[in-house]
Amino acid sequence: MATRITEDREVRRAEDTIIRYTVSGPTEGPTAVLIHGWACDRRDYDELTDCLPDDHRVIAVDLAEHGESRSARDVWTMAEFARDVAAVLKAESVGECTVVGHSLGGAVALEVGRLLPDTVTHIIALDALHYLFLFGDLERQQAEELVRAVRDDFAGMVRNMVEAGSPTGTDPDLKNSYFEKMVTVRQPAGTRAFEGLVAWNMEEALEAVKQPITVLAVRDLTTQEALDRLADRIDIMLTELGSHHFHRESPEETAQLIADIMSA
Repeated sequence: MATRITEDREVRRAEDTIIRYTVSGPTEGPTAVLIHGWACDRRDYDELTDCLPDDHRVIAVDLAEHGESRSARDVWTMAEFARDVAAVLKAESVGECTVVGHSLGGAVALEVGRLLPDTVTHIIALDALHYLFLFGDLERQQAEELVRAVRDDFAGMVRNMVEAGSPTGTDPDLKNSYFEKMVTVRQPAGTRAFEGLVAWNMEEALEAVKQPITVLAVRDLTTQEALDRLADRIDIMLTELGSHHFHRESPEETAQLIADIMSA
């Protein structure tokens, strides 16, 4: 596996927002846009990027106040994150692309598809959208309880999320590494982004988005209820590549699945 030659770039938006991202591969190649999950950053995709075909153009984005991106904004919705990504695509003159999003990034990917229907040809969600307790149509009380938990005990909520995304037998050291990274996300972005995800209306987004959507879901973490509810709109492929962060644990296999979907 050869390491790609990458270039770090940035685009500026309103409200002192600077979105930093990494580009590699030929400008004329099939383009994959990679969006990280909640409290993560674009570096989570470094190994996966190296495993994608050499003729693919890859753009990995840090969402606002994640990784190296900075913002003084007050709006932390999935739609606003999507506008960050859209600004990157405009700066890079991307005419057509597949958008790949992990976890919260899956919600952002849907919103990018909604915002740019003539640019985004396919949406791939990495272990996202099928967690109905988070992405589903939440009752007001359920949403308030989730938000209260993240406000009252951020570290505890991060720990719970890591545990919920770890199948039985996941290496404790691996779980600790995810926790230690995610718990240091910049604030208030960490809390506000979570609130934005809880407030996001997935059903409305699914209704608006016309592109094909593929979810690569961890088999042991996927319920039959989710499969039944989403079957008529989303193609769910069950995987056994690791935990909720399987794109980091199995980058070569995940890259192959993404490349296969893009070429289908």
